[in-house]
Amino acid sequence: MKKNSNTAIAQSPLAPMTTANKYPTIVSSRSFSPIKKAKRAFEEVAATVKDSILNGHWKPGDRLPSETELGNQFGVSRHTVREALRALELSGLITIRTGVAGGPIVQDTIMSSISSLYLDAFQMEKITVDEFTAARLAIEEVILSDAIEKADEEDIARLKENILKAKKIASKGEIATDVNFEFHSLLALASKNRVFIILEKTINTINYNLRRRAPVDFRISRDAAQAHEKLLDAIVKKQYEKARRLMGKHIEAVKVSYSPELTNSKKQ
Repeated sequence: MKKNSNTAIAQSPLAPMTTANKYPTIVSSRSFSPIKKAKRAFEEVAATVKDSILNGHWKPGDRLPSETELGNQFGVSRHTVREALRALELSGLITIRTGVAGGPIVQDTIMSSISSLYLDAFQMEKITVDEFTAARLAIEEVILSDAIEKADEEDIARLKENILKAKKIASKGEIATDVNFEFHSLLALASKNRVFIILEKTINTINYNLRRRAPVDFRISRDAAQAHEKLLDAIVKKQYEKARRLMGKHIEAVKVSYSPELTNSKKQ
């Protein structure tokens, strides 16, 4: 017997509806149990959906059921569901699209959310450039050590390509800030440690904010590309002490390049 294409049978909580079809299938079977009456019902709804996403039942690109369907499944109002979806969107787990093919879509933007939170904390706490630089250097030295030990041919090739791209941009007298920041992200990737990858993205977010507030200077991009080239040579030769010294010199040069009012600021 031919199955009704308008009905999706969920073997796990929230069987996903892919965005491949113009009109995605709606989960008509009950995927969630009604929540216990709580003071803040939307938090329980958000937590349950979040667990379903993190457990892999929903993946990036999958569409959640409509507000009405979720409300029916949880036994709550559409307003409660809307609050829960908004909380999930703010946390970086979903995005809410408008239009006929819109609705809540699983989309991993957690890293952007984390980086933004760290940047807010950096500014709120009036953290100085000296504090940031000291922490950055400590983290990047550990990343460097792991990268020297674990980098494979593909990692080295990516780093070389990055340097060539930065030097090409610099040869035109243009700023290569984004490419130079990418070098450090690639170094973290070469460490094979996902925690370092997350930390480096956060460092780059703060660094980018500081760079944006500093005077534009072509020499900074040029010098950074040259420093990266020397650093990569030491990494390839597995000369950790030399690489560590080069990294320290490079990061200190970056700190000095910031505006004097940023570098000399004191925590209140």
